[in-house]
Amino acid sequence: MTMITLSVVAQDSKKQPISQPLIKEIYTADPSAHVFNGKIYVYPSHDIESGVAQDDEGGHFDMKDFHILSMDKIGGKVKDNGVGLSIKDIPWAGRQLWAPDAAFKNGTYYLYFPVKDKKDIFRMGVATSKSPVGPFKAEKEPIKGSYSIDPCVFKDTDGSFYMYFGGIWGGQLQRYDKNTYLGVTDNPKKGEVARLPRIAKLTADMKQFDGEVKEIKILDENGKLFLEDNNDKRFFEASWMHKYKGKYYFSYSTGDTHNLCYAVGDTPYGPFTYKGVILNPVDGWTSHHSIVEVKGKWYLFYHDIQLSGKTHLRNVKVTELHYNPDGTIQTITAYK
Repeated sequence: MTMITLSVVAQDSKKQPISQPLIKEIYTADPSAHVFNGKIYVYPSHDIESGVAQDDEGGHFDMKDFHILSMDKIGGKVKDNGVGLSIKDIPWAGRQLWAPDAAFKNGTYYLYFPVKDKKDIFRMGVATSKSPVGPFKAEKEPIKGSYSIDPCVFKDTDGSFYMYFGGIWGGQLQRYDKNTYLGVTDNPKKGEVARLPRIAKLTADMKQFDGEVKEIKILDENGKLFLEDNNDKRFFEASWMHKYKGKYYFSYSTGDTHNLCYAVGDTPYGPFTYKGVILNPVDGWTSHHSIVEVKGKWYLFYHDIQLSGKTHLRNVKVTELHYNPDGTIQTITAYK
């Protein structure tokens, strides 16, 4: 999710998408895909037309619940399993239930979500269920020390779980320094070092951070941090982590330049070296994704605005992702 400064994006009728929406009955975005017990589950945002006017903080992204999607195989029938969690059932929530993620451990499914608290500050929450489709029961308080948006929860091969998160502009990441809230601040400016995404290890019960939140360095080919000027490569929002052939792939959206990029490192904490673009810009202002392996093939879940033509009413999609022999990812263009 992010602040939107552009008017509604008109869809180019000449564009032929390479993939069709997974579901057309509701609007969905920011798909976090997982394979649990051999079945594919997608945890997206649920876009609605709430009547909130467009503003510089993304207020028109006024989502109020999560619908969880499932399918037996890629290309198979997609089921909408209904509301898995509603904002009215989160005791501390104020408004704007943005992009979620999910995890599974020891018989319990965990749903992680950002939502503004009653002071209009984004925090991370967690809810639990014995079913991957819910209903999920939210904890009474947000995760201590959490902030900003776009959680991605990654399980490493040693069984450790980590949360990656953060988003600038409407995602409020620029309001923090050394994990301390500064209040409302200006957006990052050119010439400044770009804001960095965050990581926190999760406790054994999956409900809190185990230690302090740390910054993740994304470096250019010369080992330097990106400046805000490098807005076609620097981090904006939409963290995702996956592992391929022993390497850690941190991917993210560049926001105002609409690329999905990736960087590669040797540990879950990085540093990560920028490698390229995964997905070229799609129709609509936002871009947000997940990457998952299904039966030996890799897939990119993403969204655009094919159904509505409106940047706040999106639809999730999936397409196959391919690696080159050297481990780099082949760039995808979403339209023929």
